[in-house]
Amino acid sequence: MKFSEKWLREWVNPALSANELSEQLSMAGLEVDGVEPVAGEFSGVLVGEVVECGQHPNADKLRVTKVNVGDGELRDIVCGAPNCRAGIKVAVAVVGAVLPGNFKIKKAKLRGEPSMGMLCSFSELGISDDHDGIIELPADAPVGTNIRDYLDLDDTSIEVDLTPNRADCLGIRGIAREVGVLNNLDVCEPAISPVAATIDDSIAINLSAPEACPRYVGRVLRNVNVTAATPLWLSEKLRRCGIRSIDPIVDVTNFILLELGQPMHAFNLASIEGSVNVRMANKGETLTLLDETEAKLNDDTLVIADDNKALAMAGIFGGLHSGVNAETKDILLESAFFSRDAIMGRARQYGLHTDASHRYERGVDSQLQRNAMERATALILEICGGEAGPVVEACEEDKLPKQASVLLRRDRLARVLGITIDDAQVLEILERLGLNVVQTNEGWEAKAPSYRFDIAIEEDLIEEVARVYGYNNIPHVAPTAALSMLPSQEAVLPINTMKSLLLSRGYNEAITYSFVDPKIQNALFPDAKSMVLPHPISSDMSVMRVSLWPGLLGATAYNQKRQQGRVRLFETGLRFIPQQDTSNGVLQQQVIGGVVAGRRNEEHWDLGDNPVDFFDAKADVEALLALTGKTGEFSFVSAQHSALHPGMTAKILLNDEEVGYIGAIHPQFTKLLGVNGRVFVFELEVEAVIARKLPSAAPVSRFPSNRRDIAITVKDEVSVGNILSYIEEIGVNQLVGLNLFDVYKGKGIEPGYKSLALSLHLQDPEKTLEEAEIQQAVDTVVKGLESEFEAALRE
Repeated sequence: MKFSEKWLREWVNPALSANELSEQLSMAGLEVDGVEPVAGEFSGVLVGEVVECGQHPNADKLRVTKVNVGDGELRDIVCGAPNCRAGIKVAVAVVGAVLPGNFKIKKAKLRGEPSMGMLCSFSELGISDDHDGIIELPADAPVGTNIRDYLDLDDTSIEVDLTPNRADCLGIRGIAREVGVLNNLDVCEPAISPVAATIDDSIAINLSAPEACPRYVGRVLRNVNVTAATPLWLSEKLRRCGIRSIDPIVDVTNFILLELGQPMHAFNLASIEGSVNVRMANKGETLTLLDETEAKLNDDTLVIADDNKALAMAGIFGGLHSGVNAETKDILLESAFFSRDAIMGRARQYGLHTDASHRYERGVDSQLQRNAMERATALILEICGGEAGPVVEACEEDKLPKQASVLLRRDRLARVLGITIDDAQVLEILERLGLNVVQTNEGWEAKAPSYRFDIAIEEDLIEEVARVYGYNNIPHVAPTAALSMLPSQEAVLPINTMKSLLLSRGYNEAITYSFVDPKIQNALFPDAKSMVLPHPISSDMSVMRVSLWPGLLGATAYNQKRQQGRVRLFETGLRFIPQQDTSNGVLQQQVIGGVVAGRRNEEHWDLGDNPVDFFDAKADVEALLALTGKTGEFSFVSAQHSALHPGMTAKILLNDEEVGYIGAIHPQFTKLLGVNGRVFVFELEVEAVIARKLPSAAPVSRFPSNRRDIAITVKDEVSVGNILSYIEEIGVNQLVGLNLFDVYKGKGIEPGYKSLALSLHLQDPEKTLEEAEIQQAVDTVVKGLESEFEAALRE
């Protein structure tokens, strides 16, 4: 919206400069995009009268004039404008004048004829881009008056960038209301009096689409002079708002649009057959628009029509054949309210955008139409003459927008703004905004005026109070917040620590659905009862998972099919196990699971291309368990599992209580799952492994440690884990380290037996161990293994 500062000050005149006014509007939510003077910098330009105008003797396109500027002498001025003629009032730059661009007027000779000044056009004074000729001023313009004073050019054009909800400010009336509220000033609106009808001519109006057009006001004006000149004051107001003067009828309708915010249109009465009908367009109906393009109308487009044809696209564009032209004598003046939903987006469908559609799309005051009609009628009769018929109004009251009533709570206002505003000041702000306010115990009950259709909820009123009170007047108070440590037990292992460890070991975290394919889950866990969803997303996501493995194995297959040769995935989440003894019939356990497949190492010239095996996955699980500080309390025991390979399965025990499983997926499921090669999985109950043993400080021995290696042969079925556990518990106090560093089967070893090489690290915290003590400890270990596992010491 672009408007003239002088025009605004006719309505409300705050004691602010143009820049201060712009800042105030911007801070109130009406962002000012630009402030520009309405004319260039110039001086020495006066109102003059062309007394004589003759052909230049030496140039076909030049004229020699004598001009009176009110100082008693006639000035010879050479002019090349085609509209220069005797008797007109013009803008004269006398010798010594300075025009925009620091162009100084001097005495000169043009083709041999003296020229003592210059007759100016609008463009030469920096007023507009008009190059059609010199300025023609009204006949009553006083000769000798400074043109800047006469045209009141000490003015600025202010352009505001309005948000779509502030359509009430798409007119001087709306902007003036805002300025009045912000400065606590009364707005001086021009008096609009009804224009009495002098003829009985009228036209019937039918509303065939009352939801789209609930109010339509029309008036017949006869014997108007369309060729009359638009008054300078009117064309100047339009120009300073960015609208070009066309003819007096169009100029008046544009003036009403800018002044009141109500779009209007004038039809050539002779082109209307029968009555006016506001209806939806017929599919495929065509209309030739004012710009002479033909539009093929959609059936969702509202049109103004007569009994036989469409006359205009309602609220968007007029039709060529019903438009006012130079031969028009009688007109039908229209002022209507069109619903936003009926106009929104319709102009863009036809590649159009007009000032009228811009306003109707955002909303127009539904109570403004009759006042706009009276204002426009008075101006047209004043400028063009003619006779006015009675105002005809068709209205469906129940289809008009209802004014919203909103409760503004006092405590809510204070909580949102962070300050307390005096009740009397809030009441004054709301009333000056035009709201009908009733004070209640909670706050204020406010009914929005018809032009504030953007007020619908309590937050809208809070915003209004804040911007009128002034955002700059709200103190900057930084919020205070006390930081408190989250409750955390050192003895509880954070799940993020477990995630970080797996990430450091080359895993990627996966997030899969809790809903899985029943065919896969029933195959992997035939003995587990699944919860069936009553309304599943799809048939392959119809049961709740009893393990993380189905989702992780699906992700593994997905990656392998996309040429990922090395897969390391883990996930933390819930598994859902139906149980009758729980309150909701299901036990939800948080677990952490993982899957390992493909190569052991990333592809590298110095690393082998060996596939992963059971011990790779076991090492990762042991690393997780080591975080608890209770490594000795966990054990891996050979076991059977419906989803896992019988020879590569172990259950994980914590003090003889089962807390998880690890193993290779059974080969019979590889085709069902879509995975390739040997795939290893593990799963641990989080609650069982997050309790960790806190470390306790102990002195470090100052005495050297001693290492002794022994090699024993045992039967193949003897578990190495059992041997290691036995040695740790046998009671050798000096034993501080134990390691299996070799397993051998082959030449020199009987079939069915294996050789294990173990290193024993012995150290005493109080003295250096003697050889006899070391040998005694080794003998104790060997004798215990011989008796417990039938082990034999290799020579």
